Amino acid sequence: MKTEICDQFGIEFPLFAFSHCRDVVAAVTNAGGFGVLGGTAFRPDQLDQELSWIDEQVKGKPYGVDIIVPAKFEGKGENLSFGQLADRIPDDLRGFIDELLATHDIDISDQPRMAPSSLSGDTGKSLLDVALNHPIKLMANALGVPPDYMIEAGKQTGIPVAALVGAKEHAVKQVNAGVDLIVAQGTEAGGHCGEVTTLVLIPEVLEAIAAVPGGRQVPVLAAGGIVTGRQMAASVALGAAGAWTGSVWLTTEEAETAPYTVQKMLAATSRDTVRSAGRTGKPSRQLVSDWTDAWQPHPGGREPLPLPLQNMIAEPVLRRIDKLAEGGHPGAQALATYFVGQGVGLMNKVKPAREVVLEFIEDYLAAAERLGRSLED
Repeated sequence: MKTEICDQFGIEFPLFAFSHCRDVVAAVTNAGGFGVLGGTAFRPDQLDQELSWIDEQVKGKPYGVDIIVPAKFEGKGENLSFGQLADRIPDDLRGFIDELLATHDIDISDQPRMAPSSLSGDTGKSLLDVALNHPIKLMANALGVPPDYMIEAGKQTGIPVAALVGAKEHAVKQVNAGVDLIVAQGTEAGGHCGEVTTLVLIPEVLEAIAAVPGGRQVPVLAAGGIVTGRQMAASVALGAAGAWTGSVWLTTEEAETAPYTVQKMLAATSRDTVRSAGRTGKPSRQLVSDWTDAWQPHPGGREPLPLPLQNMIAEPVLRRIDKLAEGGHPGAQALATYFVGQGVGLMNKVKPAREVVLEFIEDYLAAAERLGRSLED
């Protein structure tokens, strides 16, 4: 299969794979797809090391980098220090978390209670500068219109800029800002997502972009719950140029996912995920657990703080929970969660990332053949 986007990016199959794990990125790129490294959680020196390793593995084949720079967050434009942001976290919320952990027989009094959030956008420029010193073929941003420095860097270098959207009006805003590639992500997706299903969102976005004055053609990748080739084929049938995937790589052999969380994912159904702001402060789809339940709007639940405050206090705790869960701690296992989409119900086996790519291709071709037979006399 070849589409225009394959020619544009020099790939054999229009499957884009977002992952925080360099091994997944390299494996997908080497298998004919396009790996995209989530770079936000790294320090600049760490990102440089990760990208250098990928460069060695892919030997000139194309890959990209995703750096999240939120358009809106607590303290934006105020130039606040970590301590000043931390002062905005109320004591009663810390007490709420302490009580939640205590009911699960977890004591973290000897652990750091909060840490700087990688979702504040503070390091976006320095991370992008590092990425541009490597032969990346795509730069991507989520949570709003990419910052001006990313759009400008794309114009100067000729490297396409991608942005994720969850609504048609957001797609129009991105096109007007100068974005080169739209990732239309339905509510089925893992991580930050909107409320519109993928099957509805793709045609809405395509029609909205086509109506933008100026006639600039911007390709659209489908995202949200896509973990098989047949889903990808359905997206292309809707008019998408390919698929942007994330969740399906979380249960691969190479993935960075905490071991116990992998087991939860393998056992989960599509109904075992929920949109919750309890991890980052913005609604993101993740595995249902006692942690996500604690931040839902019900008696005994707590309203999360805005980004990045919620992430500052939640992330260190959740990392500790992951370690305890791996060791067999039952309370931690009940709390353990991670970003994943509704496609998790189809993720039932740990596989090498390369095998996942090949299965996508085979499943896509089978779906295309079925569609072709339906048109025969």
